[in-house]
Amino acid sequence: MLGFINLDKPPGRTSREVVDDVAYLVRPAKVGHAGTLDPLATGVLVVAVGAATRLVEYVQRAPKQYRATFQLGRSSPTDDVDGEVTPLDDPPRPSRDELCAAVATFVGEIQQRPPAFSALKVRGRRAYDLARRGQPVELAPRPVTIHSLHVTRYEYPEVDLDISCGGGTYVRAIGRDLAERLGTRAVMSSLVRTAVGPFRLEEAVKLDQLTVDSLPRCLLPPTFALGSLARSEVSPEQIARLANGQSVELAIAPTSNEVAAVDSLGRLMAILEPRASGGWGPSRSFVHCYDDLAQ
Repeated sequence: MLGFINLDKPPGRTSREVVDDVAYLVRPAKVGHAGTLDPLATGVLVVAVGAATRLVEYVQRAPKQYRATFQLGRSSPTDDVDGEVTPLDDPPRPSRDELCAAVATFVGEIQQRPPAFSALKVRGRRAYDLARRGQPVELAPRPVTIHSLHVTRYEYPEVDLDISCGGGTYVRAIGRDLAERLGTRAVMSSLVRTAVGPFRLEEAVKLDQLTVDSLPRCLLPPTFALGSLARSEVSPEQIARLANGQSVELAIAPTSNEVAAVDSLGRLMAILEPRASGGWGPSRSFVHCYDDLAQ
């Protein structure tokens, strides 16, 4: 059990609940996920299985794509319809031109204040735990990257947005801040994550279709998550050295400080980094994950 599952998360379930369902199927292998989705959200949830949990950070670095719907002229403490929604009295109705002009100001690196109802920790507690108790939650703005943001439909009060963004971005907060820029408020009513790097919604498996029998066919190799990371094939002798934490010489001249070492079958043997003593050594080794290579 080594690799990633591209799951289409159903609505009404937390990411943790979905991961627990997968854990039941693959036990005793470890599981983890790359990027939480709110309960109302659907779409791509990347689940790591076995030693692939050590590669989650590579998935988290990948750009994410979303389709989101917001309702203007409404507010809720959670910034979405999962909270108590309150209509505003006589809110402004922005024109499409005003909306598109405001949207354009959110592209690039921006400062974003995370929602009070989030999993971030404040004084050692989850922010949403404090918010549910009615305690004040002060979360400092932090930089996030919005690669692109487009209005795909506007029929007041509903706005549909296509979003491509970097890790750590809260889509709820985009709608909240966009509405404030327009002098009103908004709640998110729908969210679909359509892609996380190479993991795309049209190729995702439904949770109810994932079984002990189908799981091996759904398991993507760990190299799938590594994107454009340089790869270098290593020989059986070099694989033996990597298994013992030793350095090897590479057949390529890498342009970064990380290289994926693969065997002749394309299987991931290790993530390599340069060593001061020369050569490249494993920062993460996966040699022992393969029965035919286990020693």
